[in-house]
Amino acid sequence: MASLKDLRDRIASVKATQKITRAMQMVAAAKLRRAQEAVVAARPYSARLEDVLADIPVNPAKADMPALMRGRGRDKVQLAVICTADRGLCGGFNMQIVRHARAFLRARLSEGKQVKIITIGKKGAEMLKREFGALFIDSVNVSRYKNAGFEQARAIAEDIVKRYDQQEFDVCTLFYSEFKSVINQQPQAQQLIPCGQGFETGGGGRAAGEEQAGKATQPAGSAPAFYEFEPDIADVLADLVLRLLSARIFRALLENAAGEMGAKMTAMDNATRNAGTMIDSLSITYNRRRQARITTELIEIIAGAEAL
Repeated sequence: MASLKDLRDRIASVKATQKITRAMQMVAAAKLRRAQEAVVAARPYSARLEDVLADIPVNPAKADMPALMRGRGRDKVQLAVICTADRGLCGGFNMQIVRHARAFLRARLSEGKQVKIITIGKKGAEMLKREFGALFIDSVNVSRYKNAGFEQARAIAEDIVKRYDQQEFDVCTLFYSEFKSVINQQPQAQQLIPCGQGFETGGGGRAAGEEQAGKATQPAGSAPAFYEFEPDIADVLADLVLRLLSARIFRALLENAAGEMGAKMTAMDNATRNAGTMIDSLSITYNRRRQARITTELIEIIAGAEAL
C-alpha cells in the first residue's frame, strides 16, 4: 500500500505532466492554424496541375511523350515513398500511414514484385525497418529544415526522377495522410510515376469538393482543352511533369504537417483530460487515507488517556 508521501509525490508528478501536455496542446493548436492555411493555399495549384496533365492525352506510341507520363509498360519494380512525421506524441497518425503502406508492400511482394522503399520522416523508417529493412534504398530527413518548402520537395522529386532515368524502378507510389479535420486524417496512396494516373487507394484521392470544383470550371458539353506546345512538346512536358511531381510531394508534406498537428492537438487534449481524472482519483485516495490516519491517531490518544 502506498504511503501518504508516495501519493503526494505521484500527484505532483501527474500535475507536472498535465502542465506539459496542456502546453503541447496549445503549441500544436497554434501550429495547426498555420499548417492548415498552407495546405489550403497549396491545394489549388496542385489541383490545377493535375487538370492540365489530365487534359493531355497519353499516347505511349509517341516518342515525344516523356517516359514519366507514359511509363515503360511494366511494373516489375515498385518504389514506395512513405511520408510520416519526425516525432511521436500524435496518437495513431504515423501508424495509420505505416499500416496503409505495409499492406501495399505485402500485397506487392506476394505478387512477386520487387519492392524498394524511400522514407520521408523518422517515424516511418523506425516502424518499417524491422520488417522491410532490406528494401530501404534511402531515408530523407526533413527535420533539419525548420519548415520544409517547395525547394526540398523539388530536390526529392529530382532524386526520384534520376532513379527512374537510371531504371531503378518502374512504378512509384507516394504514401501520406490527407488532412480533413482536426480529428480526421485519411492515409492516401498516390501513384507518382507514371504521373498520368492519380490516386490508387485510401480515401479516394483528391477530395470530392476539389474534383467537382475542377469540373465546374468547364461548361457542360464543352470539348476537352487543347494545348499547343512551343517550342517543343518534349521539353515543355519534361519541365511540367517535374513540376507536378514536386507539387505532389510538397502537398504531401503540407498535408502531413497539418495532420500531425491536428492529431497531436487531439492526443494532448486527451492526455490532459486523463491526467485530470487521475489527479482527482489520487486526491480522493490521499484524503481518505489521511483522514483514516488522523482518526487512528485520535483513537490511540483517547485510548491512552483512558488507560491513565
